[in-house]
Amino acid sequence: MIFFKACFELLYKAASAALFGILLLFAFALSSSMGGDALLGIYRYDYLFLFALSIQIFLLYYKLESFAEAKVIAIFHVLAMIMEIFLTHPQIASWQYPQPAVYKIMTVPLFAGFMYSAVGSFFARSIRLFHMSFDHLPSFGNMMALSLLSYLNFMSKFFIQDIRYVLLAWSVLIFWKTKIRFYLQHKQFQLPMLPVLLILAFIIWIAENISTFYKIWLYPTQVEQWHMVGEAKIVSWYLLLLLSLVLVLKILGNRNKNGHWELRKNITY
Repeated sequence: MIFFKACFELLYKAASAALFGILLLFAFALSSSMGGDALLGIYRYDYLFLFALSIQIFLLYYKLESFAEAKVIAIFHVLAMIMEIFLTHPQIASWQYPQPAVYKIMTVPLFAGFMYSAVGSFFARSIRLFHMSFDHLPSFGNMMALSLLSYLNFMSKFFIQDIRYVLLAWSVLIFWKTKIRFYLQHKQFQLPMLPVLLILAFIIWIAENISTFYKIWLYPTQVEQWHMVGEAKIVSWYLLLLLSLVLVLKILGNRNKNGHWELRKNITY
């Protein structure tokens, strides 16, 4: 019985932490019938933007998310929009948003940044809901250098050598000993950090396939006929997760000289 209670608590809290992303996926599916047609002067992507903005306001108003957490999410949102604008530029065209929008910046509809915000929201809410702490966490300088290089590599790989696998090896090296501690049924559990990040990257890859199926965005090879996104994208999502995680850890908690990280106690809602 205790085992089943722990499993239920795990699933419930994980779903609660991922609420932003889950609601977005439902909105993607439910809005797919609109296609590229306008309704009351605005388009599907615009309604998705208004919906995502409403979710964010709802979470803050009902204190399901703190203002400190929202700050992290906002920073990640801005960084994601910069990357999106670059990668969807016609001369790069890594992917495209095939439907029109009123609320957009250049080639990118404004709701796009909220898809990345959902990742930051998940990390921030998970840490609080599961009362997480970290052991043997690398220094913030090391982690920030890795995450920023990973971010820059998404854009620089079009001009210089792609170093994603070097960055992957670097992450394995520095996070090899890192452990995540969390609570279920008032008992503390411990997991190695690397497998958790890989599982999360795989889940986001699944969400990416759902999103492209509903034509939220499309890769060039999916324009004529949809197919699943290649598994190599899991590495890209893994590296992008690191940027979100480092921002969350830096802003929301403190790391001591022994590598132990805990959430700050003075976060207000």
